[in-house]
Amino acid sequence: MQGSNSQSRLQFGVVNAALFVGAALVLGTGYVLLARGSTTAAPILLVVGYCVLLPLGLIL
Repeated sequence: MQGSNSQSRLQFGVVNAALFVGAALVLGTGYVLLARGSTTAAPILLVVGYCVLLPLGLIL
């Protein structure tokens, strides 16, 4: 099916970039806290980074 080409292309904008940068910061912080032995904040940050921010960066 060859519809309009503009609808099938992914176009990433400023919002996507901001979400990806935010996800990278949250994940980095989560891994640093995990290495330091945090058992509460680290898993929460990792789940938020992987399950919320990364998918939002792809969807929006």
